[in-house]
Amino acid sequence: MGQFIERYRDMRNLWEVKNTLFRNKPARKASLEKLLQFVKTQVPDADIEFVEKKIGSLRSTYRKELNKVQASMKSGAAAKDVYVPSLWCYNRMWFLEDQIEARESLSTLPSTLPSTPAEASEDQPGPSILEEVEVPSWSQEDLSQDRLWNVADRRRP
Repeated sequence: MGQFIERYRDMRNLWEVKNTLFRNKPARKASLEKLLQFVKTQVPDADIEFVEKKIGSLRSTYRKELNKVQASMKSGAAAKDVYVPSLWCYNRMWFLEDQIEARESLSTLPSTLPSTPAEASEDQPGPSILEEVEVPSWSQEDLSQDRLWNVADRRRP
């Protein structure tokens, strides 16, 4: 596995986002094929999907460990309290550290929403939360007529 990681590290177009060949599908496929040939020496029935899953698994595990280390440093803990990664290959995968960043989250809310309730009442017409809203009142006669209509509708074929 250590040799696999080193070969992966040497194929920068598979992990370095700023590499000119990173988005070049034929170049990526060629690199994955080279990795596959190496993997087949250990796992004869391996295929490209197996290699991609192995890479994804390693990256995911490394990312989790990296997040734990960074979180322990941010908490203001003493040097002795900083999380020590338990992943056996953590130090071998250091090259991924600056490649793994959290993406900015995108809001699904419209950008025109007010940021505070006060802005909402100023900008938008209509009753505020504190104002009383007029609720229509129904008389007993109105309600009984509605009931008659519903009963009459049920009798129709």
